[in-house]
Amino acid sequence: METVKVVENGVQAKREIEQLMTQGYTKDEIYLLAHDKNRSENLADNLDLTDVGVAEQGLFDSMANVFRSRGDELRSKLESLGLSQAEAERFEEEMDHGRVVVVATKSA
Repeated sequence: METVKVVENGVQAKREIEQLMTQGYTKDEIYLLAHDKNRSENLADNLDLTDVGVAEQGLFDSMANVFRSRGDELRSKLESLGLSQAEAERFEEEMDHGRVVVVATKSA
């Protein structure tokens, strides 16, 4: 089960993350993605969130991301969090426009 929120900035992301935590998600179940890698890392660090990594993607996809474009990498990360290919494409397009995507996911 995934919950996805699209926000404009870090302030809105913080508010959405706090709301998700009141709904029972932990910080380890919430991920933040932005098209600009530095922005994504800075926001995740400032909001004390985990990056989508080997545990979520698997070793092969994590290593393959080194050779992918940023858009391909983001779509791969979104799909590893349980989104469909079409959803991943739609949310990656939101990131193309400077928005930030917050994904909360619980394993079955």
